[in-house]
Amino acid sequence: MQIIDLSLPIDEKAFEVHHVEIERVSHKDGVKKFNRVIMGKTLKGKLQYLLGKRILKKEDLPDEEFLSLEVVHSPVHIGTHLDYSFHYGSKSEGRPSKTAEEIPLEWCYCDGVKLTLTHKKPNEVITAKDLEEALKKIQYTLKPRDIVLLHTGADKFYGTPQYFSEYPGIDVSAIDYLLDRGIKIFGVDTMGIDQPYKSMLKEFLEEKKPLYPSHFYGRKREFIHIERLAHLENIPDTGFKVICFPIKIKGTGAAWARVTAILEK
Repeated sequence: MQIIDLSLPIDEKAFEVHHVEIERVSHKDGVKKFNRVIMGKTLKGKLQYLLGKRILKKEDLPDEEFLSLEVVHSPVHIGTHLDYSFHYGSKSEGRPSKTAEEIPLEWCYCDGVKLTLTHKKPNEVITAKDLEEALKKIQYTLKPRDIVLLHTGADKFYGTPQYFSEYPGIDVSAIDYLLDRGIKIFGVDTMGIDQPYKSMLKEFLEEKKPLYPSHFYGRKREFIHIERLAHLENIPDTGFKVICFPIKIKGTGAAWARVTAILEK
C-alpha cells in the first residue's frame, strides 16, 4: 500500500489574503508560560508572579525544557479543506444548510478519479464538456460517490500571489454534470472553485456577471468540495481511494482535512 499526501499545510510564512498566525511557544519559553498561566488564575498569584515568584523552575525539568505549544489563528479556508453548504448560504435545496461537522464520513473514503485539465488557462472555466472529454481520455464512467479530483496544476503557485490569480474556475455546468452522476464530493488543486477574485470582480463591475456563481450554486443543489489540493500529478487517473475526513469543528462552513490517496500495490 502507498499513501500519497494531497494536502497543503497551514503555513504562516506563505502568502495569504487572510491573516494567518501561529503562536509558537518553545520548550524553553514553556516554563515561563506555565508559571504565568498557572499563577495568573488569581489576583494574588498575578502579583506574586510580577514580584518574581515561580512555581516551576527550569532546573526542575529534564533538559531544562517544558512542553512546546502552538496556537493557530487561521480561517478554516486556509490549507486543504472541505467546504459544505453552510459556507454557500443559510439554506441549501430549501432546507437549513449543513455545517462541516455534519459531512457524512462514509462519503469521505471512496474511490478516486483524477481528471487532468492542465490545458485550461487562468480565468477560464472548466465546463461539463471539459469533464466529459477528460473522462473519455481515460475511458472511465463515473459512478455514485466517486471522489473526483480536478488537476489543473495551479498548486505550483502555492505560497505566492500568483496562487490567487493563476487558475481556472469551475462552471456551474460542471457541478451539475458531477451531481447528476451521484458525485457527493469533488476537489480542486486551486484556491477556490470560482474564477480568481480580480477577474470575477472585473466581470461583475463591467458586465454585471454574478459574483461567486459556483459557490452560490450550493444554495440550489447541495454539494461538498475540497479546495487547495496538491500533488495530483503523483497519482494515477483511477485505481486509488481518497480519504478526506474533515476536522470536527463545531458550526463552521468548512473544515481542514489531511487529504490522501491510497494506492494498493
